[in-house]
Amino acid sequence: MRVDVIETPDLGDRSYVVSDGGCAIVVDPQRDTDRVQTLLTELGVPVTLVLETHLHNDYVTGGLALARATGATYVVAGRDEVAFDRCAVHDGDDLSAGTMHVRVVATPGHTDTHVSYVISGGEGPAVVFTGGSLLYGSVGRTDLLGADRTDELTRKLWHSARRLASTLADSTPVYPTHGFGSFCSSGGASGGSDSTIGQEKQRNDALTEDDEQAFVDKLVAGLTGYPAYYAHMGALNAAGPQAPDLSPPAPVDPVELAGRIGAGEWVVDLRDKSAYAGRHLAGTVSVEMGTQFSTYVGWIVPWGAPLTVLGESPEQVAAAQRQLVRIGIDRLAGAATGELATLAEGVPLRTYPVTDFEGVAAEPGAQVLDVRRQDERAGGFVAGSVHIPLNELVDRMDEVPAGRVWVHCAGGFRASIAASLLDRAQHDVVHVDDDFDNAQKAGFEIELDA
Repeated sequence: MRVDVIETPDLGDRSYVVSDGGCAIVVDPQRDTDRVQTLLTELGVPVTLVLETHLHNDYVTGGLALARATGATYVVAGRDEVAFDRCAVHDGDDLSAGTMHVRVVATPGHTDTHVSYVISGGEGPAVVFTGGSLLYGSVGRTDLLGADRTDELTRKLWHSARRLASTLADSTPVYPTHGFGSFCSSGGASGGSDSTIGQEKQRNDALTEDDEQAFVDKLVAGLTGYPAYYAHMGALNAAGPQAPDLSPPAPVDPVELAGRIGAGEWVVDLRDKSAYAGRHLAGTVSVEMGTQFSTYVGWIVPWGAPLTVLGESPEQVAAAQRQLVRIGIDRLAGAATGELATLAEGVPLRTYPVTDFEGVAAEPGAQVLDVRRQDERAGGFVAGSVHIPLNELVDRMDEVPAGRVWVHCAGGFRASIAASLLDRAQHDVVHVDDDFDNAQKAGFEIELDA
């Protein structure tokens, strides 16, 4: 029995293909299932079962579309209320695919109806696919169904993790979906490339803390903010998402682009953040194309708002489009590529400075704006700085101090987005592209949140 991993670094998740040489099982596939299909072709096996551990909150699934395209059986927890036909499973149910045997284990907590799958067959130990329950070093977050459910779900997750650990051999490899940078993780999720039940017994918060209340207190205290687009994922997944349209978006010419910017529409520039600061179209927003792109577009752009992207090439636009369909932004309003001078039809070009903390320290009385999350700021902040988390900046723009503002985050990426939002609102801004750890080295007094 072979397990192949399909990484989705931009969302911090993994999907899996399990095969026995004659057929395959796919676990928690992402929306762009062409990656799965390519792997299946390379393996030379058809897919028999598509398994969902839960209705995901951080991405739109490709499970239903993959099952329909291949004729595979689509397996979803029977307690999930969905608008499509599926193989509804419950705790203790058994399934088979070729020589492989699948046992369903209810593991509620990350969601009410979460299940894990223990798959065995052939030589070697069984393996367990734990979705958002047991992760590497911790567990999935438990606050996505509302603050009033968090305590209850945290307790359920503690019991779910311990149930898995008590019923599976220490040698059982563990394959979670979350835990590789996903905001669906909580606590001390440590990532890594592999783990077993035995290893998790040594390091996992839910397994090393025997006091249920202490575990609940620790996990709840460590929960941080999560992207705004999460609010829409559950409903999309319950409705049964179709295969995405990855055909190129409609081209936008300079005149139309100027009209969209003038109308206040969201136009996102994909280029390097430093290149954007050096020269950009006034009224656009910088979200550099990379592994954090879709997370922060989904966090700051209002859900359903028309979105146009500016890219260096059609390939860069296509990469952005692929990330966006994974979070339910199915079609861009359009895209433009090419030199900025060509695209700037009636739109002025703007620039703003980029510096580090030493550069800020050289400016007496510099007004510093911190756009990190509240939990980050609680660990230390520049004395006298103003705090507005990035995800709240658009709605709290009137709280930004007058005059020049130096904006920072933990490493520079979020500050680049914030700087572009401030520039879009015609603030005088300097992007602090530096690690926060360097603030104290530059001479700033660091205070702790009381």
